[in-house]
Amino acid sequence: MRVATAAEALSILADNDTIWCQSMAATPYKLLEGLTEVALSRKNMTLLQLHTEHSEVLGDPALQGHLRQRAFFVGKSTREAVNEGLADYVPIFLSEIPKLFRSGEQPLDAVLIQVSPPDAHGNCSLGISVEATRAALQVAKKVIAWVNPKMPRTHGDSFISMSRIDRYFELELDLPLHQRPQQSETTLRIGERVAELINDGDCLQMGIGAIPDATLGCLGHHRDLGIHTEMFSDGVLPLVESGVINNSRKRKHRGRIVTTFAMGSQQLYDFVDDNPQVAFLDVEYTNDTAVIRQNKQVMAINSALQVDLTGQVCADSIGTRVYSGVGGQMDFVRGASLSEGGRSVIALPATAKGGQVSRISTMLAPGAGVVTTRAHVHYVVTEYGVANLRARSLSERAQALIQIAAPQFREQLARDARNDWGLNLSL
Repeated sequence: MRVATAAEALSILADNDTIWCQSMAATPYKLLEGLTEVALSRKNMTLLQLHTEHSEVLGDPALQGHLRQRAFFVGKSTREAVNEGLADYVPIFLSEIPKLFRSGEQPLDAVLIQVSPPDAHGNCSLGISVEATRAALQVAKKVIAWVNPKMPRTHGDSFISMSRIDRYFELELDLPLHQRPQQSETTLRIGERVAELINDGDCLQMGIGAIPDATLGCLGHHRDLGIHTEMFSDGVLPLVESGVINNSRKRKHRGRIVTTFAMGSQQLYDFVDDNPQVAFLDVEYTNDTAVIRQNKQVMAINSALQVDLTGQVCADSIGTRVYSGVGGQMDFVRGASLSEGGRSVIALPATAKGGQVSRISTMLAPGAGVVTTRAHVHYVVTEYGVANLRARSLSERAQALIQIAAPQFREQLARDARNDWGLNLSL
């Protein structure tokens, strides 16, 4: 049923409802604004989500007792609320969230989505973010939609029939944009080092940010690269246009970019609009290690906040303060390892806080979460070099990691390795 406003569409929500919100750049932020109004007349509602855009209004303390956020990935809009105890963080592999919904382990009452207008067959598109929303739509009792003509019509698992939508309103507004970040000497050097590890014919997984963009910017002379990832951004566009990325050697979805969401500029959104060369698929599929490993030469490139001298990777917290989430890092690190000729990279600047803190550390900070275990790590890359940890002993790992730490911290790290870990180093 069509209604005039977001608040009217949300009026079918009830006390104690558990709601899933489509996430990333497809966040139905106008519905979330309306939800802050409706929630004040309801009790004990729960909003499940990944990273959401323009959703800071949900951090209003007045919503306590009415609506509580439960985030499977923490972003800028939820970080403060989570760390102040006003919202909850659930660490989980991104690939497993749809399983929670489909199995009934996580019951759902409603789903909030932002979709394209219906086509001639009455089908809307979830556009630039399918992730776990497709699974949520299969089990939720109520579906509430914002129909936005600015939402691209994407191919793959993105379609939903208008008959499945209980309430919707129409409003044309721009999608959230993420412009390409400025490069520094550090990120450019890291990108160069990561690019040196990429071979012709590799199937890439990488995220958004300066390091992925710097890496992609160094691949202009490569051939026959493919993309099977959970997300991509503008950095792939020049390589697609030049033919470097053509997906010709992939075993799964040959000739197509596979993803579950996209974030970037309007140029990126125009690129994916009605483009059959890009498949937006359910994250339970895109991030399934059994699927990932079927492509040869999978190269998974991810980031970290901190790596200790044994190779443990923290990517979701700074000590006890939650910063992001588990996401799909382990899905792809493991999938790449099982792929024929596959490899994985953890890429990060050597320091933080203007060079005052080494991100290669003796031990992880107290409370830091291990996202990728030391048994899974292959390459670690900083601006100072590449450490290959695969099948290396603890002493060999520490020695390799110290050599890619910032020079001013190497001597202390070596002392700590000997004194705290009891490792035998030849430095």
